[in-house]
Amino acid sequence: MRRVRFNRQAGGAAAALLVSLAGVGFSAHAGLSRTPDLASNRITAQQDADEPQHFPGAALLYAEEAGDDGKSTTVGATGTVALPDLPAGVQPALAEADASIRPAAPFMLRGTTLDKARALQCLTTAIYYEAATEPDDGQAAVAQVILNRVRHPTFPGSVCGVVYQGSQRRGCQFSFACDGALARAPARVPWERARRAAARALAGQVFAPVGLATHYHTYAVTPAWNRSLVMTGMFGAHLFHRWKGWWGTPAAFTRSYVGGEPLPEPHAPAAPIQQVTIDVAVAARTAALLAATPPAPATVQPAHVESGEVRAAYAAPAESQILDRWKDSGKPLR
Repeated sequence: MRRVRFNRQAGGAAAALLVSLAGVGFSAHAGLSRTPDLASNRITAQQDADEPQHFPGAALLYAEEAGDDGKSTTVGATGTVALPDLPAGVQPALAEADASIRPAAPFMLRGTTLDKARALQCLTTAIYYEAATEPDDGQAAVAQVILNRVRHPTFPGSVCGVVYQGSQRRGCQFSFACDGALARAPARVPWERARRAAARALAGQVFAPVGLATHYHTYAVTPAWNRSLVMTGMFGAHLFHRWKGWWGTPAAFTRSYVGGEPLPEPHAPAAPIQQVTIDVAVAARTAALLAATPPAPATVQPAHVESGEVRAAYAAPAESQILDRWKDSGKPLR
């Protein structure tokens, strides 16, 4: 996979060009924070000691091209999955491409208090590391994609499951879960802004312009899968896409959210299967030895003994071994 990297000195001009295309007011200087100006829907820069040098979410500055299979983890883009066959009863005519953009239904957050806390944590994390420097529309669109995936049968049915899908095998659907971005502590002000965006989406607020999009990528990358999807819009630094045909229509989003959120962190890798090496020669000798060994004689079970009957093996011998002074004494031996 060919990587395209922009450093702070040599790539400054290129980064500025990409950012201007995205419409994001981003400064490449260390120590600057992007505080949200919610009234004007813009990001302004000001000093903030919490700001890391390489700001998480600045995917335009850390671009990586996708592989030809369209499934490679790509900074600034979601991954994709293979679609199953159409459900029984769906006519091919209903699966034709539809150019209209239909808003998603409001998301209904159910489950336990723990489920709700984990969902908020995971959605906040995704918005922060994917779109922390973007305007409100960009963050709302990213949140909508994640919630759309939760309700689509081809993706996990929980918020944390969607956000960290594939992390157990280093094949993340969202690159920040695998590329080490989580090792960088989030900056306080942008994190709180991302949390508010997540809370609004989980409370049922719908970002209608993005429609039923389940994929996105930044202007800096062109993953192979975008040729097989329908673009629904451009918001912030990303272009958003939905499935073609029936899988991209409201009828396909059939899953109801019921909770069951996993831990809000990358999934633990599955334990590897222990491989057992068998020496063929040793196995052959063992089999031959077992075949040559005569079976043990069968054990004959004693017949059933009726109550009160004394077996011969336990009967008193003909000549008693008990001293006369102790016979019939009725007293225990001391």
